[in-house]
Amino acid sequence: MAGGRTIISGETGETAALEPELATPVEIVEPVGAACPLVLSSPHSGSVYPRRFLASSRLDGATLRRSEDAFVDELFSGAIALGAPMARARFPRAYLDVNREPFELDPRMFEGKLPAHVNTRSLRVAAGLGTIARLVAESQEIYARRMPVAEALHRIEAGYRPYHAALRRLTQRTLKDFGVAVLLDCHSMPSHVAGVSGSSGGKADIVLGDRFGTSCDPELTVAAESALRARGYRVLRNKPYAGGFITEHYGHPASHVHALQIEINRAVYMNETTFHKSPRFAQLAEDLTAMAQALADCAGGLACWRAAAE
Repeated sequence: MAGGRTIISGETGETAALEPELATPVEIVEPVGAACPLVLSSPHSGSVYPRRFLASSRLDGATLRRSEDAFVDELFSGAIALGAPMARARFPRAYLDVNREPFELDPRMFEGKLPAHVNTRSLRVAAGLGTIARLVAESQEIYARRMPVAEALHRIEAGYRPYHAALRRLTQRTLKDFGVAVLLDCHSMPSHVAGVSGSSGGKADIVLGDRFGTSCDPELTVAAESALRARGYRVLRNKPYAGGFITEHYGHPASHVHALQIEINRAVYMNETTFHKSPRFAQLAEDLTAMAQALADCAGGLACWRAAAE
């Protein structure tokens, strides 16, 4: 991690993972001494592909990785040096997607009856992108055969629960310490995503999602956008990504907890075929640190305004 001392700890739940590679499903990376009101979430950068999962898939590892937000946790490591903790999943998105409701499951995928509380009718389930995804890349089926329902529920208990327990703890601690918390949900997007185009007609470099102004104070979105535009990036808001479950679930500006999603065009920092970092990686990481500093400064102003109002 860039700059300063950090502490890396594991987050586990009451249910042990079926896969030994995921005995620690979630990592918390913290600076020595919190110094800003930001919390970082990296739910899709996990790259530990369990052997059992690979054996159950009809796809090779390279194809499965196409849904992975590769290196995103590294891109935001400079914000940790500023004083922000990060929760990051170790498992890949193709294995378990924590940026969903806990039980968005497609009944076509499973052997056995799903519990009554499962959401089988969401748009994400219909698209094959539920809590346990059915599809990856260009709509390619992940699994060679149906999965036992018990295994699906076990994945959720062993991986999903610890991730969100960590996010809740970090955001509530930050709120207590600073009077405001800003959760930055960090992602990357394929460069070919339809509709990703800037005002000049080129591809957007970065998309900011604030649920159309409902998940965070508008000043925070403006601060992030301004910092990025000043460094030459093409930035869009809420199109095509307005923010997923994490942004919607945790962002409650009236309670002084704000959530902003950031999607980075993968072509800006990596080769999407070889998964190698590009020469622009270091510069992008530096610019994202500057954006995080701008967000922290803005959040500090909101906290001061709150204190004065009270």
